[in-house]
Amino acid sequence: MMNMNVLSSSSPSHCTCGHWYVRHGICLACKEKPSLVQSRPFDYIFSGLRLSQEAVSFTKRLTTLISLHTHKKLHLVLDLDHTLVHTCKVSNLSEGEKYLIEGEKPCLKLYQSRIIKVRPFLEDFLKEADKIFNMYVYTKGNLEYAKELDSPVTKTLDLVLGDERGIVIVDDRVNVWPHHKRNLLGITRYQYFKHKDINKVLKPSYAESKRDESESSGALANLLKYLKEIHNGFFSCDVQEELDTKDVRLLIKGPFKPHGC
Repeated sequence: MMNMNVLSSSSPSHCTCGHWYVRHGICLACKEKPSLVQSRPFDYIFSGLRLSQEAVSFTKRLTTLISLHTHKKLHLVLDLDHTLVHTCKVSNLSEGEKYLIEGEKPCLKLYQSRIIKVRPFLEDFLKEADKIFNMYVYTKGNLEYAKELDSPVTKTLDLVLGDERGIVIVDDRVNVWPHHKRNLLGITRYQYFKHKDINKVLKPSYAESKRDESESSGALANLLKYLKEIHNGFFSCDVQEELDTKDVRLLIKGPFKPHGC
C-alpha cells in the first residue's frame, strides 16, 4: 500500500502546488484548501484522501517500480462475491439450509441480514498470495460490508495504485472487465447457498448437502499454484532493468481460466 511519506515527499513545492494529494479538503503539500482540482477519492487508503489525475498516474508508476524492484511483488485484484465468498440473505435460505443459523458454524459469518460463507482454502490462499502480491478486493457492496470480511476495497481498476502491466485480476465473470481482459484470470463461480430461481430445478446446494469444495484441490488451491507460476515467470529475468518494461499480460494471455479453477 502507498504510505504517506511517499505521498508528501512527491508533491510539488508550495509556489507551484498542483494539489496532488488532498485529505479532508487540505492539500498535504501546501496546506491550502484547493477548489477547482479534478481528483479521485482513495478513501480505502485513508478516509478523506483524494488524488489528482497527475498524482494517480505518478503514484501508479512509482508504486509499481518500488513493488517490482524492492519487494518483487505484482498487484492482485480479487473479486469478492462468488470468488472468495458467497453471501445470502437469511430470509432466502432454503428449508434445508436454515440449520446454518442455529449456533456458530466455522467459516460462516452473520452480517446484518445476510449470512456469509468463506470459500474453502481462503485463509491459506490470502496468506500465501500476500507474500508475492499487493492485494486488492473488488466488491459491489459498500465499505462496511467489505470491512466485515476483513478485506480492503477496490471499486474499479482505476483505484489500483499500480500500472496495468503489473496487475493480475481474478473474477468469476469475464464480461465485467471489458477493458482489462488481458489481465484477467477466470475462476469457477462459488455457489454455497441455493440459488433462488423459480424457473429452474436445481440440485441440492453445498449447504443443503452439508459438503463443500475441496480444501486441497479446489479452485483457490489451484489458483494459488498458477499465480506462483506467473510470479516466477515474471521475475525470472536476470537483468533488473527488464522489470521497468516487463508486462504480466504477456504471461497471462487473458482472459484465461487456469486448470482446476
